[in-house]
Parts: sequence; C-alpha cells; structure tokens
Amino acid sequence: MIDTHCHLDHPVFDADRAAVLARSRQAGVVQWVVPAIRLDNFTAVVALRSPALQIALGLHPLFMADHPDGAVAQLAHWVEQVQPLAIGEIGLDAMAPVATHPAQRLLFAAQVDLARQVHLPILLHVRKTHDAILAVLRQMAFPYGGIVHAFNGTVQQAQGYLGLGFRLGMGGVVTRERAVRIRQVASVVPEEALVLESDAPDLPPTGHHGERNEPCHLPLVVHALAELRQVAPEHIRAITRANTRMVLGWPDKEE
Repeated sequence: MIDTHCHLDHPVFDADRAAVLARSRQAGVVQWVVPAIRLDNFTAVVALRSPALQIALGLHPLFMADHPDGAVAQLAHWVEQVQPLAIGEIGLDAMAPVATHPAQRLLFAAQVDLARQVHLPILLHVRKTHDAILAVLRQMAFPYGGIVHAFNGTVQQAQGYLGLGFRLGMGGVVTRERAVRIRQVASVVPEEALVLESDAPDLPPTGHHGERNEPCHLPLVVHALAELRQVAPEHIRAITRANTRMVLGWPDKEE
C-alpha cells in the first residue's frame, strides 16, 4: 500500500517516528508521501525523504499569516533545488477567516501556475471550496492532475476532478458509517479514481477516535472500500497502488 498523504514530519512523531514507519511496513504500507504546508517546515520534510518516502512542497491555505511576501518565489527555489514529487499541500479553505479568502485565491492560483511550469501534479486541500477550485483548474487549463486530499464532495464534483486527471484521497472518514456521502462516492466512482491516505496524525479511522492516527491503519480503509465496492481487499490494494504511481509519476516497485 501507498499512503499518499501523511504528515510524518509533525512533532507528535518526533519520539517514535522510526517505530511508526516500522508499524506501517508490518501493516503492508511500504511507501509514503509527506506534504509540506509552509516554508518553515520544508527543511524537516526534505530531511525525511528516502526512496520509499517521497515529498511534496506547498503553501497551505490555513496558514496565510505564515506565508511571507515572496513565499511563492521561495517555494519555486525549493522546488528547483529538491525536485519534489508534487506541489502541495495547496488549495482553498472556506472555513478559514473570510478576510483571508482573497489572498488564498491568489496564492492558490500562483502555486497552480508554478506546478504547470515545472510539470508537477498537485495535492489539493479543499474545504467547502470544490466548485471554486474546479473553476480555477479549468480556467488555468491545468494539465498535470494530482490528488484531492480527503475528498468529501459530491459524485458530480468527483467526476469534475476525474475529468481533469485527479484522483480522490480516501482515508479514515470512509470507515465511518455516518459518513454517508463519501461512502456513496467511494462506492460508485470508477476504481481508477481511488488512492489511499491516512492524513496522519489526523482523521483516524473507526475504532481509533481520539488517538494519534498512523499509516498502519490504512488496512482499515482498504477493507472499508472493499466492502463498499464488493471486491477483494487485494484488488483495492492493487488498484490504489497503480493509480498513485500513474498520477504522481512514481516508478513501479515490487512490494
């Protein structure tokens, strides 16, 4: 399995990061993508990179106060120097203070433009902004696709992303029986849409509420998807691996 979105640089993992990765491997998770969220955590994220752990660099919309003037230029310099797998985590967040929304839109468009210039996919953060983000991607004719992190939109919005070459990140929320909309989406979209993510240390699956989430919990997501789609868990593991490698350009690897 590949965890397409986990914040293993987070300080909550400082005491036992190696053990977290070991538990992941024991659970069958052997590749990880760690996205950065602001300039001051780029160094920590880059330090984690290995052949099995790839990184993305981006400026997150929830941290607008932490992005200085010239932040996109600094991001571009980092991208040139370290060549991440993707640009992210970037996007729009309607739950952030309204005063930040215009700046969020400018920052998002600038990062999409950067991703287009360097021919990289993007990892999207979307909260109550699917239609706005789809509009930007269409207007800019962004051609490199990416992953919609923690997808929580409608079937119609999912289809919009799929038409633009994006995959949908499925994590702990899909294991929750009350998450009716995302479970419906997960059951009906084409299997080519699906990739796995933990969002560790956040969004733990059913049975682990209140706990620090870890990538080792991804088998619970796999089994939820398998039940919803009435297929074998191994099929979910195989198709999500293939989808991740295709959208992120990650070379194949025997597991």
